[in-house]
Amino acid sequence: MNPLVSILIPAYNAQTTIAETLRSALGQTWPQKEIIVVDDGSRDETPSILRRFESRNVLVVRQPNQGAAAARNKALSLSNGDYIQWLDADDLLSPEKIALQINASDECGSNAVVLSCAWGRFMYRASHATFVPTPLWCDLAPWEWLVRQMEHNIYMQTATWLVSRGITEAAGPWDTRLLGDDDGEYFARVLLASKGTRFVPDAKVYYRMTGASSLSYIGHSDRKRDAQWLSMLLHIEYVRSVEDSPRARAACVQYLQNWMVYFYPDRPDLFEKAQMLAGEFGGSITVPRLSWKYDWIRTLFGWPLARRAQVTLPKLRWSLARRYDRTVQKFGSRRHSVDAPVSSASVT
Repeated sequence: MNPLVSILIPAYNAQTTIAETLRSALGQTWPQKEIIVVDDGSRDETPSILRRFESRNVLVVRQPNQGAAAARNKALSLSNGDYIQWLDADDLLSPEKIALQINASDECGSNAVVLSCAWGRFMYRASHATFVPTPLWCDLAPWEWLVRQMEHNIYMQTATWLVSRGITEAAGPWDTRLLGDDDGEYFARVLLASKGTRFVPDAKVYYRMTGASSLSYIGHSDRKRDAQWLSMLLHIEYVRSVEDSPRARAACVQYLQNWMVYFYPDRPDLFEKAQMLAGEFGGSITVPRLSWKYDWIRTLFGWPLARRAQVTLPKLRWSLARRYDRTVQKFGSRRHSVDAPVSSASVT
């Protein structure tokens, strides 16, 4: 059998990356695929770029800006695939990603298992992506996966998953109330609707790091902090609904502690709620510890300035690193075009 795979892409102001992302989707060796892009009210050149890709295999839909979760729900409502492949507008799939996962699903003999794969980070040069295995890079039962995620403060990137239509429908739609962690909450429901994960190491996803421009970046936004707190409460509810064991409660406390660096000292209300919740689980939340890079600022000038430095300095470092990587990429592309032999087949 050759199941149809729907590759669903939400796009917003993605003019610098969407073409490369679409080429990676179109370049999938799995032949039975449809690609649906929802342009979520882009104000840059994204719409004109998407028009060049519209075809029998690429459906482009436009809607007023409503957020990534709403755009994903729209794409899903238009899809016909037996399997769903989510793909953000700046990430890339290796050519055999979907084919390898479909083959693994056939080996399992069940479409109640969700497929995951290896993923690596890059800025502009996908060939320089770094792949760092985590305790989630293996076959796991749903509850074990969720608890490990909490215990180790790790995650799987959105595009790594390939999910059957049945599990997708059982999980329900993306939660439009959430902002940065809508994918984490969504795939928690996907996992709980499944029989577990099958990890396919040779399939690969390339995750483009965008720093402060990433949807998951919280910074000083109270709106994003509130949304993150809601997502955390949902994660905790999902884990404890399966097994309310000492390990589950300890993992929930660790999970709360990991996120307090984004709430303290700016949101004492959420910090206090986290302390109370941890107490109910038999644990405690402490004032988060800053790394040595920022702790000396706290010692000399107090938490507010240390917190501001913690937000601002990584943004500056990211900006410089991305500028360097982009310069190297452009230089490499220019040199390649100069060195490449010209043939009649390459002239248009």
